[in-house]
Amino acid sequence: MHANRRFLHTAFGVTAKPIVFVPILMIFLLVILSLGSVVAADDMVTNIGGIINHNSRIGKEQKTAMDIAVHNFNKRSTMHNLALHYHDLGGDPLQAVYAAKELINEKHVVVIIGMETWSETALVASVGNQAQVPVISLAAGAIKTRQWPLLVQMANDVSEQMNCVAAIVQSNWRRVVVVYEEDMYGGVPAMLPLLSEALQKIGSYIVYHLAVAPFSSLSNPKQFVQEKLMKLKSSQPRAFIVLHASLPMTTVLFTEAKKMDFVGKDSVWVLTDSVASLFDSANSSFFSSMEGVVGIKTEYSENSKQYLEFYEQFRQRFQLEYAEEENYKPGIHALRASDSITAITAALDRDNKTFTSERLLDSLLSSSFTGLSGEIHFEDGRLSYQSIYRVINVFNMTYNKLGYWSPDFGFSKSLNVAEYGKNDSRGKGNTFLKLVDGFIKPPGDLKQVPEGWTMPSLENPLIIGVPGNATSENLVKITSNKNSAEKIYSGFCICVFEEVKRILEYDLPSRYVEFNGTYDNLVGNVANKTFGAAVGDVTILSKRWSSVEFTEPFTESGLLMVVPVKPAHKAWIFLKPFPVETWLATGAVLIYTMFVVWFLEHRSNPEFGGPWKDQLGNVLWFTFSSLFLAHREKIQSNYTRVVVVVWLFVALILTQSYTASLTSMLTISQLQPSVESLKMSNATVGCDANSFRTYVQDVLQYKPENVMPMHNENDYLWSFENGSISAAFLEVPYAKVFANKYCKEYRVYGSSYRFGGFGFVFQKGSPIAANISKAILQLTEDGTLKRLEEEWLTPSAECRNSQTDKNIDVLSFQSFWGLYLFSIATSSICFLLFLAKLLKSFYHDHESGDIHGSDDNVWNKTVRLARYLYKAETGNPRSAPTSSRAAPHIGNTIRLSKFKKRKNRVNVHLSFILDAER
Repeated sequence: MHANRRFLHTAFGVTAKPIVFVPILMIFLLVILSLGSVVAADDMVTNIGGIINHNSRIGKEQKTAMDIAVHNFNKRSTMHNLALHYHDLGGDPLQAVYAAKELINEKHVVVIIGMETWSETALVASVGNQAQVPVISLAAGAIKTRQWPLLVQMANDVSEQMNCVAAIVQSNWRRVVVVYEEDMYGGVPAMLPLLSEALQKIGSYIVYHLAVAPFSSLSNPKQFVQEKLMKLKSSQPRAFIVLHASLPMTTVLFTEAKKMDFVGKDSVWVLTDSVASLFDSANSSFFSSMEGVVGIKTEYSENSKQYLEFYEQFRQRFQLEYAEEENYKPGIHALRASDSITAITAALDRDNKTFTSERLLDSLLSSSFTGLSGEIHFEDGRLSYQSIYRVINVFNMTYNKLGYWSPDFGFSKSLNVAEYGKNDSRGKGNTFLKLVDGFIKPPGDLKQVPEGWTMPSLENPLIIGVPGNATSENLVKITSNKNSAEKIYSGFCICVFEEVKRILEYDLPSRYVEFNGTYDNLVGNVANKTFGAAVGDVTILSKRWSSVEFTEPFTESGLLMVVPVKPAHKAWIFLKPFPVETWLATGAVLIYTMFVVWFLEHRSNPEFGGPWKDQLGNVLWFTFSSLFLAHREKIQSNYTRVVVVVWLFVALILTQSYTASLTSMLTISQLQPSVESLKMSNATVGCDANSFRTYVQDVLQYKPENVMPMHNENDYLWSFENGSISAAFLEVPYAKVFANKYCKEYRVYGSSYRFGGFGFVFQKGSPIAANISKAILQLTEDGTLKRLEEEWLTPSAECRNSQTDKNIDVLSFQSFWGLYLFSIATSSICFLLFLAKLLKSFYHDHESGDIHGSDDNVWNKTVRLARYLYKAETGNPRSAPTSSRAAPHIGNTIRLSKFKKRKNRVNVHLSFILDAER
């Protein structure tokens, strides 16, 4: 009031009379109230701009969904109202800039919603960034970008889609073709690196980019697509990923692809969510040329009360406004458009004051609720929750649900948590192949997954190159047919391939063609598609791996050295059969046995008596010579007989094992020279001219001038015979064949140097290679491969006995420790039993006749015991009685001696007492 008075006084002067100011004051108050009412009314309405394409199905769905959401909010709200202002692009993305500026400048919108493509989103986001107006994009596939801070993407991270697509591709396809409708504003260019990275993780890669211009820019879309597809006609990969395409372009693409046989049993098409999401909005004719196509769609609940209410409203309004449409079901684009309005209305409910663009953006980014399309909460300007994708398959003019995929659990046939729990960590348990098994029937039968490759047929068989200059005919043999111009192909490698074809799950029409170039050139002809495959003795090498596809090796890998048989002598080879620990253990057991035999025999057997040197010599002679000679020494004790029998058993086994090992070593010692001696003597060695010359020089470190290249078996024989080479390095199969034929003249020496083995060669990315690899494993497991090796490669019976593929192992201590333990235990038991018997006799004989035995100290008793055991108390052991009948006499003599000693001690004691009394 005071402020108003000051204002009035200032404006009209202080001398004016009060009655003059009454009309003026009333007019002023009315003006103020009228202006206030207008401002209040304006604050109750929030203007929202919508940029859509009325000519597209997606635009129609978005408009219908937003109208329903705005109507529902205005109907229940008492504080705020929403006003939707649309601008139709008419199919021209360049109109997006004009539309955004008009909505901001003329309609004063606080937020813009819409845009079904990234090109439209990019243009509108730039305008919104300048005007500080938030933009909510409904374009599929959110892309991380910091270029437009006011952009909110009502979509999930596109990288999740790429991982899902890669998980499908991982089932069976290595080389894929990516198809997309060009987008110069960041959509497709941003998705391509993510797809490439996801494919790279699972071992697949993109071989061709089929990019088509935007549909709206083409005067003749059919002709344009035909020309693009024609470039792929000669290409064998038939696995396609449609990364992005509008509904009209998708229709034209599959119509023309069907006409050119790109859609069929050998081809596979995988659609991303941005393309498959169009299925809900498409008419039945849309699916006529898409039979068998696989796609992924963002999963959302169709059974919730919220969705059912929206569906009923949508169906009625959409049918009323767009009667020309056949399908009235809302798609994911409609659901996300509705959720966008819901996010705005939630912000209005939280804020009853004036609503600005800045406050609206903060409120939108902090949204957290469950919408029609799923959980709605944002991070970095896009939906942050992990989507679950529905895997679908086009069949019978519609699409069927195969199952689901999620980043955490992989593929599953249901959304049940228990079903997910059956998978192992991070979704590695279930695969796409398991998912589709048993779900659908032909003609869209995915139980037999398309190869994604142009497969051979009777009209176009697989052309197979076969080396005409194989090192050995046992591996590959080509002969002329007398009855026709056709050649006959045989040998181990050909037989393995024919067995593989027999067990494949499909027919593989093929035709062999002889090739007389180098093996590297043969592999190169497969890489450049002159041949569809190569079958023969082709070694798997790293330098060949990058250009072709190898199967699993069907032979043992490695490089062996073959040398001529030459006798040689080694002065100390007789020590080789046993290692040092075995010799030491044998000597220790021998010494222990000698001691036990001496102890058991020396008291009663005069042959083991006498001086120490005689006793030691006798027992050593007896123990060692008992192996070979019939000696004159007689054994008196049964304990000794047990010890000697066990020792003879152990010694016999040691002797026989030593003899067999020494014989083998003397045989192997004939193989000379060794690898090291060859290098030291600068001897010349031979090796395969195509594959291993570099390895022998660089890895085995032979001088280049000492390595002679060889081309076939005759080269090796001729070089050995004329002394040009001292040894030859052959791959394991070659070495087996060579040693089989010439086992008396040549031997395989030393261990093998690891290599890849032989494998069949196919073009890069060919699925046939994986199928062949599986068949090779089956042949290995059922014994067929072993049978073929025995038929073509295994040495004959004559050579098998003389040929050795590796050095004989020495006989280690571990081989005989049980025998040593048995001998020691037996000797110890006999020793202890005999010692116990002697101790019992000693205590019985001495204690019974010892009156004052308790007066003896421990040392004296120990000395008497030792003398008793050695028979020292009876004089010279050599003159002692040898019969057990002398034992009583010995005992009487000992007792008499003890009695005399005790008598003397008693006399001394009595004398001491008498002296004391005196």
